[in-house]
Amino acid sequence: MELHQRTAAIIHLDRLAANIENIRRRLKPGVELMAVVKGDGYGHGIPGILPTLQRCGVKRFAAAIWEEGVSLRQSGAETEPILILGDTREEQYPELIRYRLTPTIFSLAAAEKLNELAREANVVQPVHIKLDTGMRRIGFVPSAEAIEDICAIAALPNVEITGMFTHFARADELDRPETERQFDLFCRTVEALKTRGVSIPFIHTANSPSILLRPDVQLNAVRAGDVLYGLCPVDEDIWPEQGLQEVLTWETYVVLVKEVPAGAQIGYGGTCVTRRPTTVATIPIGFADGYDRHLSNRGAVVIRGKEAPILGRVCMDQFMVDVTDIPGVTRGDTVTLLGEGMSILRMANLLDQNVDEVVCHISKRVPRIYVEQ
Repeated sequence: MELHQRTAAIIHLDRLAANIENIRRRLKPGVELMAVVKGDGYGHGIPGILPTLQRCGVKRFAAAIWEEGVSLRQSGAETEPILILGDTREEQYPELIRYRLTPTIFSLAAAEKLNELAREANVVQPVHIKLDTGMRRIGFVPSAEAIEDICAIAALPNVEITGMFTHFARADELDRPETERQFDLFCRTVEALKTRGVSIPFIHTANSPSILLRPDVQLNAVRAGDVLYGLCPVDEDIWPEQGLQEVLTWETYVVLVKEVPAGAQIGYGGTCVTRRPTTVATIPIGFADGYDRHLSNRGAVVIRGKEAPILGRVCMDQFMVDVTDIPGVTRGDTVTLLGEGMSILRMANLLDQNVDEVVCHISKRVPRIYVEQ
């Protein structure tokens, strides 16, 4: 697209819709798709992607923190269940109740406090129980004591257990038994609760990699995070065959083109010294925009369909690239930071990062533009 501003992260809503359809084809009958929008929709922007999610029939959402749940409500998710996957401090429980959010509960004490506040508000507060089956983060560790605590929570008059879930630590690894062990432990806990008269209506374990690789762990729903946005959560050798598309691209423009002689130092600290007469283009983006400083002297952008290597250090607001071998580069030419020629996956490999880091690090000062093609 033709860019008329300094920079933009372009969110391709048609690709998002196609990814949703791709995921749905993998689901067993009756299994729901829960859209995970933590990290402001993995950097894509909750308000901008929500209408497409709703138009594609997504009826359940998950966020990491209660503030993201509020963003969903204020953006138009008026009635859909919104699960808060992470911890919520007791001081914020009134906000959970006010915005009808579903917190994750992993202690009896927290449930009792929530029950007290829900009673005062004259509501029955839905919660999901988290089981720690091996991730070693938050959650009840399955045990006789945990069963007793969950039964006690189920008996609270103003708290309703509407769901229970766990998180797989190694679902992207087909050759290891850890996922089977975690899934079996989760299912045995569900059955143990049933024998105590606690039947939980909504149970879910499948995360993004297991959506692609493990249809056997689908229960009532799958939690689609990475895959929703076309971000690779599995071995990249099998990623192309999954048919998912990166939803976000990132563009800017060439500010200035100049000729410098051989032996010229480029940028702060003179960390790059030209070996030949070099055509240098200045790019108006830097680490304040979320363009990683570790790309200094090793990354590249795409201009006129060709790679332009980064020269010197990435500054807070600008950096320079070598366009000597790209004829005709001029001010205003489009520069692709992420997109064709520099995929998010390739950028993650270049930085030795997770794909989620790349998109979540894009600064709020980079506008998000939403397009459908």
